[in-house]
Parts: sequence; C-alpha cells; structure tokens
Amino acid sequence: MRWWAGVWVVAGVAVLAACGSSAGGGGAGGSGSRSSEPSAGTSASASAGSSGVPSAGTSAPPPASASASATGGGPSTSPAASASLTGCAAGHTDVTITPGGAVEQRLCVRPGTVVSLVLRPRADDKRWTAVHSSAPAFVLPSGWRVAADGTAHATLRCATVRPGAADVRAMAKAPDTAGAARPAFTLHLSVVPYPTQG
Repeated sequence: MRWWAGVWVVAGVAVLAACGSSAGGGGAGGSGSRSSEPSAGTSASASAGSSGVPSAGTSAPPPASASASATGGGPSTSPAASASLTGCAAGHTDVTITPGGAVEQRLCVRPGTVVSLVLRPRADDKRWTAVHSSAPAFVLPSGWRVAADGTAHATLRCATVRPGAADVRAMAKAPDTAGAARPAFTLHLSVVPYPTQG
C-alpha cells in the first residue's frame, strides 16, 4: 500500500508540473501576440493619418478660401473712385464765394449743367469787375451783373455734348487804382459725361 501511495504522489506532482509549464507558455505566447498585432483603434488612427484624413479626435484645418476672406484677400472696391462717379453736379447748382474763403475751388458737373456763381462783397478795397472762361466752348459765362451792395452774379453754362474743362476766373480791382483787373478767384470746372450702363 505504501508503494502504491508513493506512485500516486509522484504522478500527481508530475501532472501539476506539466500543467504549470503549459499555462506559463500560453501566457507568454498571448502577450507576444498582443504586442505584435496593433489594436483596431491604433490601426484605424494610423491609416487615417497616412491617408491624409483627420481622425475623429483631430480638427480639420480651415479651407484656404475661408482664411483668404477672413484676412480680406479679396479684391475690394476704392471710396474715392465711387465719389468721382457720383459726386458731379447735374442740372443746376449754386456756387457762393464769401470773403476770406479759398481763392480756388474745383467743381465736377455733368453736360448741360447751369452754375449760378455768386461773389459776395470783398473785405478789401477791391470790387468784382468781370468773369472770364479759359474755354468758352466748354463753360460759357453770361448774365454778369453787380448789385448795389457789391455782390456780383454770373451764370456759367456748361457744354451739353462734349466733355472738357475750363478755368473761370473772377476779376477784381480797386476803383481808384490804375491798371487792369486781376484774377481774385478761380473756379476749376470739369464737364464729365454720365457713366454708361453695362
């Protein structure tokens, strides 16, 4: 009986040792397999990064068109150019010159415009005597008169067809001074056609 008991003990020890070695080998093989094969999430991220498509956790860069519009890359239209197209007088307009004002002014008008020029009495001893146009074909002065208080009036009729420019000079002179009158004010008139449609 002791002999048989010893055999069973030896057999049990051998079986336990064999089971332990097989379990240890299986654990090492499993870990090796897991370390050599990437997980599904890792492979998906790697493939997404290599193909140029951002993953779910990465924000895509803004398109080039959006950044260009944000920085104002598009062409833009200039304010001075718009004013030059819409800032010309048409029909009838008044220009009044007061003492101490600028001795030169510029005015843009449309063809056929009539300008009423009013020259207020001067603060010095000079008096308004006449107005002259450098190009009567474009701007023709008429209706010159001087009121009792010294205010002078003139009508400037602009060309109805051809565009052009003219300098209208208002002459002044002291009554008791010899010699010709000299320009005391100059109005630079530009006759600009209406913008064409289309």
